Amino acid sequence: MKKIITTLALAMGIIVSANAQLSSKVQIGQKAPELAFSTPEGKILKLSELNKGRYVLIDFWASWCGPCRHSNPGLVKLYHEFSEKKFKGAKNGFTVLNVSLDQNKEAWVNAIKSDGLTWPNHISDLGGWKSKPAEIYGIMSIPQAFLIDPKGNVVGKYQVSEEAAGDLAKYAE
Repeated sequence: MKKIITTLALAMGIIVSANAQLSSKVQIGQKAPELAFSTPEGKILKLSELNKGRYVLIDFWASWCGPCRHSNPGLVKLYHEFSEKKFKGAKNGFTVLNVSLDQNKEAWVNAIKSDGLTWPNHISDLGGWKSKPAEIYGIMSIPQAFLIDPKGNVVGKYQVSEEAAGDLAKYAE
């Protein structure tokens, strides 16, 4: 019985999450809205600076989000697979920008370390579901990801980050 309830809850979560993704404010083809928020070290990191000459996968997640943590190994694999490749029209290649919906800085930083999210691009305003980044992008469920091209345009939207692999392969040289 527990197995059936767990399966149903997971299925409902996927359906709700998929519907929420479809209704996010950000659409493929539009200019990616700017994000400029604090890193764990307290420095402001801007998407527009990170995006110069590179593809950026923006990954919305949180340390307390089970599906997010479950998908992080796939994100790590994706990063390692594509971070050293050359891309058409992207002299600086590819990177990941993690945007956390955490409220607890210690939990956020510990999850980064624990899940092996070794790239340096992590931001949060520690606002949880009321965070400014989530509001800007219309995030109603996590995980959720957006692929931004070197010109700053959204070229992909994904339920989980590893779904971006096909698009990244298409842009890689």
